[in-house]
Amino acid sequence: MRLTRSSLANPAAVAIVASVVVLLGILSIFRIPAQLLPQIEKPVVTVAAAWPGASPREIESEITVPIEEVLQGTPNMTEMSSWSVPNFSWSQLEFALETDMTRALIDIISRLNRLRPLPGNADRPNVSLGEWGDANDQLIEYFIEQLEGSEEDLVRNKRWLREVIQPEVAGLYGVARVGMFDASGNTSDQLQIVIDPYKAAELGIDIARAADRIGRSANISSGVVDVGRRSYTLRVEGRWDADELENLILEWRGGLPIKLGDIATIDYGPPQREGFIYHNGRPAARFSISKTNDANVLEALDGVKQHMDELNEGVFKERNLLAAYSFDPSVYIKRSINLLTGNLAAGILLALGVLWLFLRQWRATLIIALAIPVSLLTTFVVLSMAGRSLNVISLAGLAFATGMVLDAAIVVLENIVRLRERGESAAEASDLGTTQVWRALLASTATTVAIFIPIMFLEDVEGQMFADLALTIAIGVSVSLLVAITILPTAARYLMRELPERAAGASLWDRMANRIMNLTGTGARRLGWIFGLMAGSILFTVLLWPESNYLPPVKRDTVDSFLFFPPGTNVDTADREIAQLLIDRLEPHLSGDREPAIRDYFLWSFPGGSGGWLAINPAAGANLDEFQSVVQNELVSGVPDMFSFTLRRSLFGGFESENSVEMRLGSTDVDALKDAVARAMQIIPQRMPGASAQPNPDPFAEANELRFTPNDVRLAEVGWNRRDLTRVILEMGQGVWLGEYFTGRERVDIYLKTTRFQTPEEMAALPVATPDGGLVPLGELASIAVVPSPAQIVRINRSRVYSLVVNPPEGMSLEALVDELQTNIEPELQPLLPPDGTIQYAGSVQDLERAVSTLGINFLTAIGLLVLIMAGLFRSFSDAIRVAISIPLAAVGGVFAITIVNAIKFQPLDLLGMIGFIILIGLVVNNAILLVAQTRAAEARGMNRQEAVQQALRYRLRPIFMSTLTSLFGMLPLLVVPGAGSEIYRGMAAAIVGGMAVSTLFTLLLLPSLLQMTPRLRQAGGPGPAVAHGTE
Repeated sequence: MRLTRSSLANPAAVAIVASVVVLLGILSIFRIPAQLLPQIEKPVVTVAAAWPGASPREIESEITVPIEEVLQGTPNMTEMSSWSVPNFSWSQLEFALETDMTRALIDIISRLNRLRPLPGNADRPNVSLGEWGDANDQLIEYFIEQLEGSEEDLVRNKRWLREVIQPEVAGLYGVARVGMFDASGNTSDQLQIVIDPYKAAELGIDIARAADRIGRSANISSGVVDVGRRSYTLRVEGRWDADELENLILEWRGGLPIKLGDIATIDYGPPQREGFIYHNGRPAARFSISKTNDANVLEALDGVKQHMDELNEGVFKERNLLAAYSFDPSVYIKRSINLLTGNLAAGILLALGVLWLFLRQWRATLIIALAIPVSLLTTFVVLSMAGRSLNVISLAGLAFATGMVLDAAIVVLENIVRLRERGESAAEASDLGTTQVWRALLASTATTVAIFIPIMFLEDVEGQMFADLALTIAIGVSVSLLVAITILPTAARYLMRELPERAAGASLWDRMANRIMNLTGTGARRLGWIFGLMAGSILFTVLLWPESNYLPPVKRDTVDSFLFFPPGTNVDTADREIAQLLIDRLEPHLSGDREPAIRDYFLWSFPGGSGGWLAINPAAGANLDEFQSVVQNELVSGVPDMFSFTLRRSLFGGFESENSVEMRLGSTDVDALKDAVARAMQIIPQRMPGASAQPNPDPFAEANELRFTPNDVRLAEVGWNRRDLTRVILEMGQGVWLGEYFTGRERVDIYLKTTRFQTPEEMAALPVATPDGGLVPLGELASIAVVPSPAQIVRINRSRVYSLVVNPPEGMSLEALVDELQTNIEPELQPLLPPDGTIQYAGSVQDLERAVSTLGINFLTAIGLLVLIMAGLFRSFSDAIRVAISIPLAAVGGVFAITIVNAIKFQPLDLLGMIGFIILIGLVVNNAILLVAQTRAAEARGMNRQEAVQQALRYRLRPIFMSTLTSLFGMLPLLVVPGAGSEIYRGMAAAIVGGMAVSTLFTLLLLPSLLQMTPRLRQAGGPGPAVAHGTE
């Protein structure tokens, strides 16, 4: 062929081009960004809004529902979920896969602009792409703790962290944003005016109307005025400064002023405590650092850690602060990349070893091996140009491609050697040997690449996650074809002076060909092999088909415990009675006095103190399964009235297992669902030991609500109205928002509040000054009752629901979990539901169903593409069908391999394993293509069917076994070598290795039987088919 002849005539140009490609590939390795997983863009938008001091009911009615009303009907939105918690509301909008998310984001912002006015001190909704808490956006988390010092030092340091360090870290390379959280949440300081209500009553100050006096001031400009020859800007400095507020005159008594400082203190500091955060037993602030989409994660992590180390050695040490990270993704990234790099190197060595065993000559072995560095390094160049990253998935693709890129080179060199043994010159053998087989190689390469095309264009999470793998293998295999028809024949002409010894090998392949012909020598035997292999493969595939998971069970090294505090527990009580108890239990493990040892831990509470999260990093070398058991059964157990569950979170993100199931219980009477939720929480761990059921919201986590019911008659008698009463009650709680104050660096909220009370009775007895009634106990103006109130309200598609996130025990697949829930758990819950109650399943089960449907369509699409490509290249649809018939033979091998691996270590069929079966389609037909092409060529020269099939076996058995074994041994380390991240690709490796091994053996019996059962392909002397052109 022309390209081969040009390469043979210009060996220097071939060497230069190959060297340039290798050099660019090496440079690309250092330039391509590295991260753990591919960047995944989910069709999700998050809308968040804050309203300080508001309860979940008010958040729902005043924030969440209005947001839902303006967003309903957004084009392509498939689901809207909302959460209302104290002080905060957020909604998550999911869209169809084909949605233009930029347009959707603009549409949502436009709709929110039509939102009716929110309460005065509520923040405008914040809109962002992606899920809240998405681990794909997370770079690292730091905890900055106060080593020693007073409470004032801690407050001053947190303010300094927020004003100075937070924006400083946000400016580092690869950092998109930095969120800071402390005991007051993520809010900044406030200017607080704290009234002593008893002093106010004594002096006759109406605290209900004091807010008007204090808040009715502002700095106002009135434009420009000409005075004489000059122009002046008119401005009234009406806003009280913080240090002037004490002198604000509220009333006059006996000719003397009563000032605000007489009844109140003015303080600039943190707002009311919303929770607690501890790192290794010390109070801390949490920095949540998110990454930019295009960042090199390793480089960004190194930059952030270096900056934090410098702060620890410098200004942090001066302020008695210490910054420490919790989970370091770079450790896992480097560990996984090192493991895959080792597997890649081991696969290359094994493939070269197999080649040498066949060829017994290092020069010929190394000529074929040239395909590996050129193909793989070219892949790096293309990945870098395409803006892809170096991650576990793309590296696994390179490791899988190691043996595959040798296939074309093996076939070409084998044919060149055969022609040179026949007496052809080195130049003629290199040209003719490549020309004879290149169309067959084009067919096999085209079918392999065609399999990956549907995967590369998937738009959902599966497509985005595994497109790197498909792209990597497709590039490597395509480049290997170019190497086989340019570099290899050139190297074979100029470098292979002696031919490999193959006399003994040739007789072995002849004997094997004769044996196969004997086994398929009669019509009855052929029918037996055809129906036996096909029926047996399909039967065993169906019977042994493994249970399914959605994602591979890849866990973080951190052990997480989610804590649900007793209902109604306030923050101070939770801190004193739960947090301090856990800290005391953890201390001997942290100091190393007790096993298992702990490297570090953090403990922080959810807003309002309804629950908390304990994350523990064990010391290096710890048995994580045993450590998880110790945490659940010893460290967090035995706390009165506290419910908890412990797990290792998925490396793919989220706050649950990678294969968890969400049970959604819905009804118009949502309160009637509590019994069913409580029963489910009880029976799920009983029926499935090791499983956990995380309620959302927790039916037991009800807040204690002090409900004031106005006495309108008494209010009118004393000259008040409901607005006055509401102001006093607000002052007794979060405070009345009076506006904002500019400190010179930032704008902070101004709140007017009273001192705290110890009991509800004390609040009822509080004397308040009124215009017409004098001093009146507050309890006369409103009745006070303690009633339960939801700590969290969850809404899905504008209806309240309860959900249970069920995490399976170790060794249980997602498919088995769903079956257990539907078969045994759901029937027991149905009698507890109200008449209109429903149970729906969401989460990973929906993702799995969607993935199976999508991959099923892609499987059929891949087979269709494969048949069309082969029909075009063979110029025969029947030949394409003969080759495609061998596909089921591969499935049984993959199923057998996964079954064997699962018997050794839990390995259900996960998403990557399913993709492995699709990839298998393009690989197993390659051997059949070579046999059909050679048979057609022999018949074109006048041989009868049996002679043509026998010659095809004699000529192609050796390259078939060489290419298959090099591919198998190149992938073998991915299957057998354990380590961090190996679970991600082990299922895929099992499917491909098992499928290729079994299908190769079965195809060598099935295809000769099929070929000998059909009429002659083409009359002798006719024009040669496209694929067999020149093949001999």
